[in-house]
This record gives sequence, C-alpha cells and structure tokens, in this order.
Amino acid sequence: MNKPVEAQNLATVDLWVGGRRQSASSTRFGDVTNPATGAVTRKVPFCNAADIDAAVKGTAAALPGWRDTPPLRRARVMQKYLQLLQANQKELARLISEEHGKTLPDATGSVQRGIEVVEFACGIPHLLKGEHSENVGTGVDCHTVRQPIGVCAGVTPFNFPVMVPLWMFPVAIACGNTFVLKPSEKVPSASMRMAELFKEAGLPDGVLNVVHGDKEAVDAILAHPGIHAVSFVGSTPIARHIYETCAKNGKRVQALGGAKNHAVVLPDADLEFAADALIGAGYGSAGERCMAISAVVAVGAAADPLVKLLKQKAEAIIVGPGDKEGVDMGPLVTAQHRDKVSGYIDQGVKEGAKLVVDGRGQKVPGYENGFFLGTTLFDHVTPGMKVYQDEIFGPVLVVLRADSLEDAIALVNRSPYANGTAIFTESGGAARRFENEIQVGMVGVNVPIPVPVAFYSFGGWKNSLFGDLHMHGMEGVKFYTRTKAITSRWPHQDTPAPGLNMPTLG
Repeated sequence: MNKPVEAQNLATVDLWVGGRRQSASSTRFGDVTNPATGAVTRKVPFCNAADIDAAVKGTAAALPGWRDTPPLRRARVMQKYLQLLQANQKELARLISEEHGKTLPDATGSVQRGIEVVEFACGIPHLLKGEHSENVGTGVDCHTVRQPIGVCAGVTPFNFPVMVPLWMFPVAIACGNTFVLKPSEKVPSASMRMAELFKEAGLPDGVLNVVHGDKEAVDAILAHPGIHAVSFVGSTPIARHIYETCAKNGKRVQALGGAKNHAVVLPDADLEFAADALIGAGYGSAGERCMAISAVVAVGAAADPLVKLLKQKAEAIIVGPGDKEGVDMGPLVTAQHRDKVSGYIDQGVKEGAKLVVDGRGQKVPGYENGFFLGTTLFDHVTPGMKVYQDEIFGPVLVVLRADSLEDAIALVNRSPYANGTAIFTESGGAARRFENEIQVGMVGVNVPIPVPVAFYSFGGWKNSLFGDLHMHGMEGVKFYTRTKAITSRWPHQDTPAPGLNMPTLG
C-alpha cells in the first residue's frame, strides 16, 4: 500500500465527476511517483464509499438522456473524441512514461492500440443492429434489439494507463451506457486527461466519471447496487474475487486475470527473427505486460543457438529513463515491485536454473534513485520452479527445453494460465497443429504478442479470464448490451383470439 503523502507543494489528482474536476471527500491519499527518478510527483486521493456513491449517482442521472440519444449521434461524439485522442497522443504518451516508466515509443504505441478501439466504436450504429424474421408464424414477426445495460464500471491496471481504459469505456458509452472508471492509483493522470478530451468532444456531463483509490474504492464499486456491469484487468486472485463478488451481487462481469505466456520455437524457425521477436516481447515495457512472453519453449536443436542469441540481444538492451532518446527499456513501476522481481531472480538461482544474464544491481548514472532492473535470462528452467509457475511481471525471460512439438504443446497446455501464446516455425503443418491443439485464448504464428486488432476481441482462457465475454470487438458490444427478442402480431378483426393452450407459430 502507498504511504501517506506529506502536504508539500504537490499537486493533487482530482476526481472527474459531472463533467468537471472535483475533490474527494476522503482524507486518505497515496503517492504517485516518477519511476525513473523515484521522486513523488503528485498525490492521489483514495476514494471512500461516499465518493463512489456520488460518482455512481451522477452517472445514473446521466443515463436516461444518453441512452435515448440515437446511436448515430453517439457515434458523432465518438468521432470527435477519436480526433482529439489522435491530436493529443504525444501528451498522453508523456503522462504514461512519467507515471509508469515505459519508453515514449512504447507508450505511444499503446495509446495507438487504444485509439483503434475508439475507431471501432465509431461504427456503433451498424454494430447495434438486431435481427428480423418476417412471418415466423401466420401474421407473426420476430425481431431483436440490443439495448444498453445501464451504469457500468471499469477497474484498470497500472501497466496500460490509456490502452486498457480505452478497451472499456468507449465501447460501453457508444452502446448507450454510462461509465465509472477507477484507474490504477499508481497512474491516475492519463485517465483524467482522457475524460477532459471526451467532454471537449461533446460527451454530456456525467456520462463518464473517474474516481481513484485502492481496495476500499474497488469494494465500494463491487457492492454498489447502482452498477450493473464491471470490467477488470489485473492479477488472477483479484480477478477471481471480483468475478465471484459481482456474481453474488447480480452484476455482469468480465475479469481478465494473470498470464504466463509461452513461445514455442521449433528447429526450422528463423532463429535470428525469433530471437529479436522474443526480446521485444519479453523485455518491452520492462516485462510489465499481461501479453509479455515470459517463457520460451525451445524444441530440440533450436535450444542452444537460440539461448546464445537471446543472451547477446538481452545484454545489448539499453536501460534508462523512458523519456530519454535511445533507451530500450525503462524502470519498473515501483521500488516494491522491483524488489519483488529481484527476489524471483534470487529464487530461480536457488532452485537451480542456469542464470545466463543477471539484471540485478542495474544502475543508471544520474538516476540512482530510479526503480531500475536489468534484463534477466534463465536457461534449463523446469515446470516445478517458481520462476516458471508465477507471473513475475518483470524483465525476466525463462527458457524451458522440449524434445518435440507434441511435448511443447503438452507443456503449454498444463499451465493454469492461458492468455496468449506463440509459435515460431516455417512449417505450415506444425503451425496449424499448434493453432488447433493449444488451449490458449490468443495465438500468434511468428507473431510474438498476438493482441488482436480492435475489431476482434481480446481475452484468454482458464485462469486468465473469469466471465464469458472478452473485451472490445463484437464481444465487447455484446458485454455492454442486452438482447431483447420481440414477437409481434397485428390481428385483423377476423383473427381468432388466443386460447388457453401454449401458443404455437404454425
């Protein structure tokens, strides 16, 4: 938990309620730090139940007017919002780098992936179309409509302060819902800026409210009777808790949990290409990605030359502040998280994994108080080791060895996580078998991070997802709407009245 902040000359991150910045009633605050310097840059309020209640009531009051706004007009607001996000992409990337630590190019790319979901949401008039069948019975027609479900909420993680919120609230709002967003208290500023831009685009006041906080705020969201659906991205234990709590409280829920993403490399793969891809997928954003490749399964003769290439490329990565040109990898988000990841490296050594590259003790001149950790590479890792079993969420890449594609598939399928996976090969037959037999929600073929484009849906299997529907794409539209089936008859005077028996349509 963040420690209380002294009332220094630090700015306080406000809430966004009713179309304007407001102060929280809570007296608890947390630190927002710059991970590259270790300095506290602002303080953020930890909302209490009263703050959450006020935000929810505000969105509930805005719901009828927004719900009844024609989808075409909602789409026009979304189109203006798209333009404003594009115009302010660099500013949003700077806020991400400042509070999360990732490099500016990486932050800019993540903003772009979020913007693409807004592009998808601009097509909402078409996406909300229902079905119609004429004369399903004599003089009887049937059609369906998609309607918003009400006030929705999103709880988002620290690692993608723009992209993940944009996976949620634009689709929900385009569908006619109102939304309460609770971003990670570690990275609150980008969400506030996105809310301001949405108002500038013409979004009515109260349709999107932003609150901040820790477990107290989240629990208030989960328990609030005025919230009808909750979206979450985070760790598996919390995702399971949110899913179970929302289900008990009668809410619709999609809760995306943790991951341990594997990449299988076959001997026929272009190893230089595969190594470059794995370095980016394993160490990009300092490994703080739910779709990061953190486990490489090297098959047969691919193992030794692949590990040699990975070592060379991992040692060449330049570590430093995310806003500095030429830096490949920034710091981790907090000192506590850096120390936790470093502890996993200690554990891997104790368990007998071969430490090929050691990232502990990384120092960046001029940034001695930053939360830096260098790249780490383990070889000869086995499934019983903690460095394999746990989602480390840091720049630690582990290599396991398998004798065959069949063995590699079996190893991946035994994992309790099933978010994303990839295979590197030049064999179409091997790739096709992998696609068909692997029990994972998102699969890449010579693509290391298979995050689908915005008009497909994002989500894993097993302990990586709790709920039935994935995020964005048509599954996002389905999640944020309810289908209503309408059967109609317009009888003539000579039409017989319905009897007491079960009606049929013949």
